[in-house]
Amino acid sequence: MSERKFLVVADDTPEYQAALRFACRRARSTGGRVALLRVIEPAVFEHWSGVREEIERQARDEAEAVLQQSAEFVQAETGFPPEYLIVDADNVRAGLRQVIGSDPDIKILVLAAAVGGRGPGPLVMSLAKEGVTWGARKVPVTLVPGDLTDEEIADLA
Repeated sequence: MSERKFLVVADDTPEYQAALRFACRRARSTGGRVALLRVIEPAVFEHWSGVREEIERQARDEAEAVLQQSAEFVQAETGFPPEYLIVDADNVRAGLRQVIGSDPDIKILVLAAAVGGRGPGPLVMSLAKEGVTWGARKVPVTLVPGDLTDEEIADLA
């Protein structure tokens, strides 16, 4: 039997924390694991390759730092370290397609909706508009409100 992974997009939005907390609770209660995805979008510097390479190195270092910071929380909540997924892609949706298409153990994508009148967020809007098919795979998406409290997450997950 394959390992059940809950995939969370580790971005810089405030609602990321709600998605992460929910995924950790679900993973713990179902015997699953958490996978964290950080997408590095291409730097637009065609004139100086040295500058582009430095920007790309800094983006990768930043991605690793974000994932490492979240890893401590995941380890404490689930008892297991998360899987780190850092991919280079044109956008987050393309990165999701790449990762989900290549890992059959990813069973659920966990996202949180933006709060405070900003709309649901660009990724959630994209999924609502374009659907949730990732190549040949269909993966359920769990969408949680971005302002869920720890108590509400514990009750739901």
